[in-house]
Amino acid sequence: MMIMGPISSIYDFLTFGILLWAFHASSNAPLFHTGWFVESLATQTLVVFVIRTSRKPLKSRPSRLLLISVLAVVAIAIALPYTPVGRLLGFTPPPVLLLAAFAFLTVTYLLLVQAVKSWFYRRHALL
Repeated sequence: MMIMGPISSIYDFLTFGILLWAFHASSNAPLFHTGWFVESLATQTLVVFVIRTSRKPLKSRPSRLLLISVLAVVAIAIALPYTPVGRLLGFTPPPVLLLAAFAFLTVTYLLLVQAVKSWFYRRHALL
């Protein structure tokens, strides 16, 4: 966790940077809140697939219930800002380019966490 925590924090700062500088969310609080919600929920739920096994995540299948529930949570997080409930919560529909940036951040985050996890298991001869 002494490595995974700082990696997560780095990605938090990257998210802030994208929201503030690329999408000017400093003058659009609902966009900042929406973006932070969507990106955080995606990275912090999808990481379950990486940390749940010592092997590569694609070689160790999760249970059907875990797979469906995690993917459903991410899908709801992405869809929520486009619904009346999302507006009630103060969200705003994010631009497609922002969602693409979040997809890129999420994939690179998961790859980096996998690389660190693999290094850890090799270093401590746990595999």
